[in-house]
Parts: sequence; C-alpha cells; structure tokens
Amino acid sequence: MSNPKPIIIVKNLSKIYKTDVLETVALDNASFQINEGEFVAIMGPSGSGKSTLMHILGALDKPTSGEYILDGKDVSHLSDDELSEIRNQKIGFIFQAFNLLPRTSTLKNVMLPMSYAGIPKEEREITAKKFLTMVGLGDRLHHTSSQISGGQQQRVAIARSLVLNPALILADEPTGNIASSQADEIMAIFEKLNDEGHTIVMITHEPDIAQHAKRIIFIRDGKIVKDSINHHRRSVSIKEEVAKND
Repeated sequence: MSNPKPIIIVKNLSKIYKTDVLETVALDNASFQINEGEFVAIMGPSGSGKSTLMHILGALDKPTSGEYILDGKDVSHLSDDELSEIRNQKIGFIFQAFNLLPRTSTLKNVMLPMSYAGIPKEEREITAKKFLTMVGLGDRLHHTSSQISGGQQQRVAIARSLVLNPALILADEPTGNIASSQADEIMAIFEKLNDEGHTIVMITHEPDIAQHAKRIIFIRDGKIVKDSINHHRRSVSIKEEVAKND
C-alpha cells in the first residue's frame, strides 16, 4: 500500500501579536501532519489558540514563523492575493454563522462559488442540485435561509463547501449556531463525507462533537498538548438523523 498523501504539514508554526507595549503568543511552535482522508477535530478552551490556528490553516492569516504546506504547496508567506487564490482552489469552508445570503435561494447560495470560478450556469445548477440532494435538501432548492431551520442552513453551507472539490474541508464550530437536536444530523453528514474520502478538519470546543472525529488534537496556551487517535468514536446514521429533523 502506498503511503498516504499529506494534505496539511505544519512545522514549528508560531503566531505572535505585537503592540507597542504587549506581545501575545497565540500559537507556539506547533507541528503536526494531516493526511488525505482523515477526519480531525482540533479542540481547546477559549483563548487556547485554536481560532488562530484555524485562520492559518484556512489561509486567512499568515504565521509569524514556521512552515505551512497545504496540498503540496508552501503557503506560509504568500501575499494576500495568493492566499485568496489558494482558499478558492483548495479549501471548502463551513462556518458557525453559515454565511449564506439571506434572501437568496439555497440553490443560488450553493452555486455562488462556482460563479466566481467561471463555471457555466448549466453546470453550476446541476452540481448545486447534486450536493443539495446529497445533504437531504433536494426538495428545498428554492427556499431562502429564513424559510429553513438552522440545521438545514448548515447543510446548505456544507453543500456549498463541496462544489469546487476542495482538497480540505475546514469547519469552524459547525454545530455552534444550531439546536443540539440538529447537531447529530450535521455530524452524520461529515461522517458520510469522510467515508467517501474527503479530508475534514473541524475546530470545536464541544467534547461530544469532537468524539465524531477519528483523531483529536488538543491545543492549550498556543501549544499542541495532545494528538491522538480517537478510540471511542461516536457515530450516527445520516438517514436517521436527517429524517428525524426534517
């Protein structure tokens, strides 16, 4: 069997915020690797550095020092324009706040990244319908955000994150803005995506949500304090959860 392909390589990564009178170390010499097809949760208390790490992994910020290689490309010190291009090409984002256009249909929300990528309209529509159907929203193509639940909005966001076939799905507190009763439906979708080969990195402070991942990285005071395989993984059925919450 060939060796797994690394999607993320982080070497001695640090992030220091400086003012005239204060220096704050948000990330302190972090190193780890995430391979293709992994499902990893990054956990830590408030102020631990996990949000700083998420911004760097998502090419939304640059480290002060160290190296970050994403899908074979060193992105540690790229320009803002180059980082923007990397984000569009390599990363599918899922945010706590969904980031959907409120008065726009679910179909058009999911088509939007493909519009920016210059994909023809007919192809955009076919692809968006496919992924909305995959997350159980094939019958809500023309509903706006205000007409669907928080859990359904997050499912739209998941569909949107997939349309450009990213190397990495990066989820920031993906269940933080939805009812706890709908959290399992989101995690069931993540499990299905991972089973299909998608690489998922999820930032969360919720231990029960992290338990769905196959590997958990703990961060505290900017340092990686534990990185281990999750031997007590919690698993849910996508069909049961989506049916229960629709």
